[in-house]
Amino acid sequence: MTAQPPTPAALGARLLVRTVEVPDPGQLLPRLPDPAGCVWIRHGEGLIAWGEALRLAPSGERRFDDTSALLRSVFETAQIDDPLRLPGTGPVAFASFTFDPGSAGSVALVPRTILGRRAGRAWVTTIADAGAGAAPVPPALGPVQALPAPGRVRYAGSSLPELRWLEAVATAVRAVSAGELTKVVLARDVLVWAGDALDPRALALRLAERFAGCYTFVCEGLVGATPELLVRRTGDVVESLVLAGSARRGADPVDDARAGAQLLASDKDRAEHEPAVESVREVLSELCEQLEVDAQPWLLRLDNVQHLATAARGRARASQSALELAGRLHPSAAVCGLPRDAAMASIRRLEGMDRGRYSGPVGWVDARGDGEFGIALRCAQLDGDRARLFAGAGIVAGSLPEAELEETRLKLLAMQSAFRD
Repeated sequence: MTAQPPTPAALGARLLVRTVEVPDPGQLLPRLPDPAGCVWIRHGEGLIAWGEALRLAPSGERRFDDTSALLRSVFETAQIDDPLRLPGTGPVAFASFTFDPGSAGSVALVPRTILGRRAGRAWVTTIADAGAGAAPVPPALGPVQALPAPGRVRYAGSSLPELRWLEAVATAVRAVSAGELTKVVLARDVLVWAGDALDPRALALRLAERFAGCYTFVCEGLVGATPELLVRRTGDVVESLVLAGSARRGADPVDDARAGAQLLASDKDRAEHEPAVESVREVLSELCEQLEVDAQPWLLRLDNVQHLATAARGRARASQSALELAGRLHPSAAVCGLPRDAAMASIRRLEGMDRGRYSGPVGWVDARGDGEFGIALRCAQLDGDRARLFAGAGIVAGSLPEAELEETRLKLLAMQSAFRD
């Protein structure tokens, strides 16, 4: 945030908000009229939004706390007409945060218009400034958009060449073997040039169709489909899904079952998964009562990869919002490592790039504090006709550099598939 965060009044943030129920709009993504809009969709349900009533650019170690405090003030002063009172109705903020507190680029947006669908009900929320006078009238839904397919893309290497990335992994393995780290996650990027401007809606639509069980997101040019739920808050119920440890999908059901069984039995992948679970358990045990964490990991199978997965569920002791909970959980050992400070220092020293908002929290929060935040994985940062695709791998004592490189290639296929016809 800036040195002296502006007050809601200075931002024109006394808002007039009106939510009305509407007939089922069908598929949400083609209803998004603006390529600069925001998206959060899973199994066809979720939110799309466009326009800006409020924009924040948080930064530094306090970026989550500062954003939460300012949004709370904005929502508390808003005049809200929301008869549905479902998660995602009324005013909503979309947010995407950098992985590293020292990196610039975090953003939180309160859109002008939000179209949502949940549990068989659909709604439109419209937000205007108090100076506009009467409460805003939700607009009629526009026509379904014909989203342009991306043209032929060309791959232009990585910030860190593969050979040097292999050397970075070998260095990290030595640090783990020496007891300096328990685990560290190293990421790499792949640079893409398309020739024509890339439309995040088209990429998101392809991801949502192929990875329906993932959380497809678009926020400020960051587009992806993450399988990893950092945190969901619905009333006082708090949920998280931890993923760490990966394997390919098999060529047929027998091969697939064999690959999954090997993953479940892998000491190396268990060593990668368990610190990630413990980092989430440690935080949520302080914030929740009746916390239940799966006793053993299970397999989450996606289109091109399968993961070790552990779910956690509890009841919040205090009224912390989904955004505040995300700030407490980030960065988990699933994307950083343990010990956290030593792992972060290793990432800064070894990766040879700035992750930006890759592997940071991305999602939404409403005025009641309900919301969902995933970890920005399987994603790309778009910039006109350019894009950076990201993937990472958890490094532990049993890691082999060549195998970790192959794991990142496997994970990159999810985002690369969105660029192909």
